[in-house]
Amino acid sequence: MSETDWVDWHRAYERPDSGLGARLDAVRAQIERVLDRTAPDPIRVVSACAGDGRDLLGVLAHRPDAARVSAVLLESDAALVARARDAATDLDAEVEVRHTDGGQSDSYDGCVPADLVLLCGIFGNVGDADVRTTVRAAPQLCSPGAPVIWTRHRHDPDLTPSIRQWFAEAGFEEVAFIAPDEDEWSVGVHRLAVAPSPLELGRHWFSFVR
Repeated sequence: MSETDWVDWHRAYERPDSGLGARLDAVRAQIERVLDRTAPDPIRVVSACAGDGRDLLGVLAHRPDAARVSAVLLESDAALVARARDAATDLDAEVEVRHTDGGQSDSYDGCVPADLVLLCGIFGNVGDADVRTTVRAAPQLCSPGAPVIWTRHRHDPDLTPSIRQWFAEAGFEEVAFIAPDEDEWSVGVHRLAVAPSPLELGRHWFSFVR
């Protein structure tokens, strides 16, 4: 079970030496691209282990077309849930923040399939087997052709080549992989290229280990 103080952890986004700010910018840029590409159609978003939602909510805060977005954010930390709900209050988008465990398939009941899936801040905090299980389950979260945006550090041993292969094996096509030479974070985008799978309730996909 994770013992990390996640509210304190999120303060690293404000530190220029942490790399998290640059990673956040990269994630937001990919969200922007998806929203631009899908405009003006309605779009449904689900974000697992969303923290305070600053990636998606930060984008929606300045978009004039935010009203076409409906989003469900899943987060297990009560303080971060409260912060995400506060941040969503003044948005035109329809945002639900669920205080729940994103590692359990039941948590997604009623909010999938989604047109955009965010799996950010997960793969660096769970075991390798859980990463693979989650990638294999990702088609259960997606509508046809939906992109998944994910993040993972590239510390040795670098798991990102395996993650990219697991997405391919699960029926996804790679859209982008951002991995700057000057840092060890990465952001991947994979689009579902096969038929979605129905959500299997009662499944455990991952647990945080840090």
